[in-house]
Amino acid sequence: MDPNQRIAKISAHLNPPNLVQMCDGSGLKRVGCRAKGGSPGFKVAILGAAGGIGQPLAMLMKTNPLVSLLHLYDVANAPGVTADISHMDTSAIVRGFLGQQQLEEALTGMDLVIIPAGVPRKPGMTRDDLFNINAGIVRTLSEAIAKCCPQAIVNVISNPVNSTVPIAAEVFKKAGTFDPKKLMGVTMLDVVRANTFVAEVMSLDPREVDVPVVGGHAGVSILPLLSQVKPPCSFTQKEIEYLTDRIQNGGTEVVEAKAGTGSATLSMAYAAVKFADACLRGLRGDANIVECAFVASHVTELPFFASKVRLGRCGIDEVYGVGPLNEYERMGLEKAKKELAGSIQKGVSFVKK
Repeated sequence: MDPNQRIAKISAHLNPPNLVQMCDGSGLKRVGCRAKGGSPGFKVAILGAAGGIGQPLAMLMKTNPLVSLLHLYDVANAPGVTADISHMDTSAIVRGFLGQQQLEEALTGMDLVIIPAGVPRKPGMTRDDLFNINAGIVRTLSEAIAKCCPQAIVNVISNPVNSTVPIAAEVFKKAGTFDPKKLMGVTMLDVVRANTFVAEVMSLDPREVDVPVVGGHAGVSILPLLSQVKPPCSFTQKEIEYLTDRIQNGGTEVVEAKAGTGSATLSMAYAAVKFADACLRGLRGDANIVECAFVASHVTELPFFASKVRLGRCGIDEVYGVGPLNEYERMGLEKAKKELAGSIQKGVSFVKK
């Protein structure tokens, strides 16, 4: 291989084709690029990779041994983030894509697409306030997914998840590509918070705690099932009310603590990677991969609901029911469903109007 070809091979993963310079008539252009010894794995795209969630998410996904190719897309700053992360000595190859004109190439051939794109919540903002901006972004990205990688598993992080997942579903339905097994709203941060807060109260290691969180991903739609905690725990009513309130308002806690400088980005990236890894292990064929996610559902009368789901080679293999609830949780479920119904309809109407 001559020097120009070697240089092309090294640099190809940093820039999409129309950013690579032709020079000296050598025919220097993008070529297939894989790190020597890189293990086969899955192709993952992050849409919104230069944002507050996107950057730590991209960094953590670069360390995942199940990822062989990582596409980082954003409307600004994608080349810089790509260059930075590509220097990490892990086997995943990183490629950057900048702007709408490169969106389709960023998505072609992907196995998993993660969408953190959109604006973050600011103090005083509800998740509903984010709707008009983020709804349009998710619709545009979903249209491109339907065209370029309709078989990919899609993890939606962009808030309000209770509305953006139905938006993506409606776009996929219009395109004739909707597969309810492959579209998932990421509610893992609610589970991560629940595990952490319960562990604090009970003086346990949070890594050993598992709290199912059902419903949705905003305020009272978030329903932690403390009666089903593993290992089994006994809570006073005061503890139940404290924990439920803190889990439901964990996002607001971070927004207020950051005092106008941002929202939950680092813990969200951690939770998103934890969920993405579960999806990839399911794709690989690992058994008994069960996590909570906001998905198309028949668990309640609502078309979408966050439940425990078992992940497999085709995405979702099984959606579990909520299980036995105590009276406090039954009341919480009714509040959650009321909140969810309006948010879901808002997303559906956005695409249909």
